[in-house]
Amino acid sequence: MEPHRWLPLEANPDVTNQYETFRTEEEERIKAKGQDVKSSVYFMKQTINNACGTIGLIHAIANNRDKMNFETNSSLKKFLEDSLSMTPEERAKYLETYEAIRVTHESSAHEGQTEAPSIDEKVDLHFIALVNVGGHLYELDGRKPFPINHGETSDDSFLEDAIEVCKKFMERDPEELRFNAIALSAA
Repeated sequence: MEPHRWLPLEANPDVTNQYETFRTEEEERIKAKGQDVKSSVYFMKQTINNACGTIGLIHAIANNRDKMNFETNSSLKKFLEDSLSMTPEERAKYLETYEAIRVTHESSAHEGQTEAPSIDEKVDLHFIALVNVGGHLYELDGRKPFPINHGETSDDSFLEDAIEVCKKFMERDPEELRFNAIALSAA
């Protein structure tokens, strides 16, 4: 069996037409109006096919480093420390060559209850992360050129605020039934 390999993300893979239309309009609107994004937001581009789940987890963990208990020699801890001062594009390129995370991604993909798609198979599913950084709720989607600031939040209101963002996703494409939400929380 040939080992899995990271493959470059297609220039514009289709998720749903509604998603792609909204994504383009949103990017243009934000570029025209601007938005406040704190420099402490850890964001990376997605340049690898079918790695959005891994990118989403990296976004969630990287933006909550202060709450994490990493093992001393953790590959993820080293990746985050090494990439902290990089641009989102440099982080993506670094991930492409970071063997420990690639191997973990591949082994995790094969442990699930359903068969994981091939790394080069086109899929219409996508994962993002919603995080609270500095009192603002950010949407982190590696397919987008930058984080999306959805406004103020707090530790106490984050879950409710994130639910409102999710509702907007669902309202944009009401016929789409494939929505899920997963929360990372303290044990």
